Parts: sequence; structure tokens; C-alpha cells
Amino acid sequence: MKILDIIAHKRDGRELTTAEIRWFIEAYTAEQIPDYQASALCMAIYLQGMSRRETVDLTLAMAASGEQLDLHDTIPFAIDKHSSGGVGDKTTLVVQPLVAACGIPVAKMSGRGLGFTGGTLDKMEAITGWRFDMDLAQFKRQVREIGLVLAGQTAALAPADGKLYALRDVTATVSSIPLIAASIMSKKLASGADAIVLDVKVGSGAFMKTVAEARELAQRMVDIGHDAGRQTVALLSDMNQPLGYAIGNALEVREAIETLHPDGTPPPDFWAHCVEVGAHMLLLAEAVDSLEEAHGRLAEARDSGRALAKFRAMVAAQGGDVAQVDDPDLLPRAPHVAAVAAPRTGYVSAIETDGVGIAAMNLGAGRAKKGDPIDYAVGFHLPLKIGDKIEEGQPIATIHARTAAQIPSATAELLSALTWSDEPVPPMPHSHGTVESQK
Repeated sequence: MKILDIIAHKRDGRELTTAEIRWFIEAYTAEQIPDYQASALCMAIYLQGMSRRETVDLTLAMAASGEQLDLHDTIPFAIDKHSSGGVGDKTTLVVQPLVAACGIPVAKMSGRGLGFTGGTLDKMEAITGWRFDMDLAQFKRQVREIGLVLAGQTAALAPADGKLYALRDVTATVSSIPLIAASIMSKKLASGADAIVLDVKVGSGAFMKTVAEARELAQRMVDIGHDAGRQTVALLSDMNQPLGYAIGNALEVREAIETLHPDGTPPPDFWAHCVEVGAHMLLLAEAVDSLEEAHGRLAEARDSGRALAKFRAMVAAQGGDVAQVDDPDLLPRAPHVAAVAAPRTGYVSAIETDGVGIAAMNLGAGRAKKGDPIDYAVGFHLPLKIGDKIEEGQPIATIHARTAAQIPSATAELLSALTWSDEPVPPMPHSHGTVESQK
């Protein structure tokens, strides 16, 4: 085959054959195709799109480009979740131990954050000594012994995705639905998942800004899962405001522990979201007969203390300081803490969630570029939701900063992300529905 012919086929709107797609992925992974030709094909896909069959073929080829885990010698059924990322999204830290405490083992590989969406590994590294790097033997041993493991994704899994994503990032082809779907699902398939719950965020703090865009991406991914023989469902979750109250790594770990604690008082929106995601995981694993039954099982796992015990066991197994789980005051704390007062009386009508995330990133809680250091202690506590009525001068947020000089600019950035109304504003819905495969 010739890459020039494949580029021309897609440029002209033709469907690529299964053989053409497999050959391209194998040759590009083996560095037999130069970046400029791979870029041309990505642009042709961006402009012409891909059919369902093409997208599935691309995903399977990318998943097969490296190692593919099989966990069936360790656990009978592997359930996984994926979030498309958002501000304050610490869901994995709560859902994993909740589901594990219900008797369903969860072996998950996660990534670091880039930009204003925090990475799960970055949040967990706020716990002193916690490590995500481990070999496959430890990965399997831990999930067998405690039913819970959270590791970093290795470069050996779906290496074609890593190469293609880096290329798309510098060629304005990131926002292609087939390429996004194949990127996400190839890693999930390679990591050995039998069933996948996709948490697709939509709104001002998400990559997908509209429900229609999010639904299109979700549909493409669940169809890939179905065609690849995996049980898959997608939840369309609102990200027009931060999830929960905490934004920043140690602050989010603290909130996750508070949410798992039997005597804790979690933010209502965050707890509702964790229960929704966890319930769908239990349903796919056939541990319950209905979502209502799953809600009760998850609440009992929290109230009994079993979920927090699972989280503590995972931290201990991966070298973390469990004293920080037992007493979250021991987590990293910023030296400068300042309250932000409401500039006026009124109703919160909108939150530019990406603006809040960027403000946290500017404090040091996120990365502007790959390799930037993370300050685990900094961020915001923002117990503010769209529809809230606020009085002028009322404290609406707390800034956690490394230096006092950062506080004025962080205050200005945070306030500029808020829009006010004199009239009552309805609260935002937590969910925009679910998406299942069109078989």
C-alpha cells in the first residue's frame, strides 16, 4: 500500500478500507510514515469525517498498536470509567472506592492533567509518598487483594494514540469527533475493560460546549464500544459550573475524603454525580438489577465506612501517607488564604467555568504546558452555584495561594468569571441524559 493513495482516498471523501486503516496505523507507529503525511491524513479525516465502521477500525488498530491487557486471570469482569475532563472533577477518587466497596473490583489507569482540567494522578500525588508507577504484576496483585488500583497509563498501551495526538495538537485537527472517539476508546480497549462508563462533560468548562456536540461524541464512543464487544454507556454531565466546591489538587483530595466519610457533608452536586456514575458501573457489572438498587448500595457503602476504608487501603498499597487520609488537615496547605466577597447583590446567572480553571492554573494548580510543575496546595474553594442568591459583601470563595502577591489577580480572575442577574435564575441541570449504542 501507499500512504499517498490513502490520503487521496480520504481527501476525495471515500471510505478507507479496514486493511488501509490497519496498514496506516502499523506503519506510522513503526515510524515508516513521516509526520507530514500523517498530518495530511488527519486533516482529510477532519474535513471528510469517518463512518462508524471506519472509526471502529481505527480504534481497534490503535488499541492493537501496543500492549493489550487481559485481567481475566485476576478478576472475572473489568469495569472502567472515563471522564472527558472538567473543573473540580475528582470523581474517580470517590467512585472507584464506592464501587469496589460494593464488591466490584476496579483496576484503572489514569493520566495527568494539562491546562485547566486537573488530572487524577496529579490530585492523588498531593498525598505524600503516593505512587502510580507499578509493573503489571503489582497492578494485578493489588486489584486481587484489595479490589482497587489506580495506576498511570504506560506508553506501551496504544502508542499510536500518543503519536497521533501529539501530531493533531500542532496541526489544528484535535477537534475531530472520529479522532477524539478513537483516541479515548483505543486506550480503554487496550487496558482490558469489559465494560465502560463514559462521563462526557458539556458546557463552559468542557471541551464540548453544547449538548449536541457532546451527544455526537458520546454516541460515536458507545457505538465503538458496542462494535468492539464491550458494554458501554455514556452520561452527559453538566460542566457549566465547577463540580463540587474544591478546585485544586489537595483541596479536591480533601473534598473527596469528605465525600467518602460516613460523617461527611459532600457538595450535593458532587455526591449526586458520583452516585450516578457508580450506579451505571454496578449496573453494567450486573451487580444490581436497577439504578435505584445501585443508589442504595452505594449509599450504604459510604455510610458503613467501607468505601473510605477501600480508599485508605489503596493509598497505603501505593506508598501514600494514610495519616493524611485519616486527618486531611495534614495534606499540603497554602501559606496564604483569602476570602473573596460578592461585589453586588443578585443571582449568579452564569459561571465561565474554563475561566475559573484557568485562574486556578495561574495559581499553580495546573499546567500551561507539558512538564510544568504542580503546586498541590493552591486553588479555590467556591461553594457557589448558578441560581444562588448572594448579598453584596457576602463571602463567596476562598483563595489558597503560594504568595500574597497572587491574591489580587486571582480575585479579579475569579470575579470576572461570574455573571450576575437582578432576577431569579433557575439552577443548571446536573445531567443532560444518557447515550446508549444504536445497534
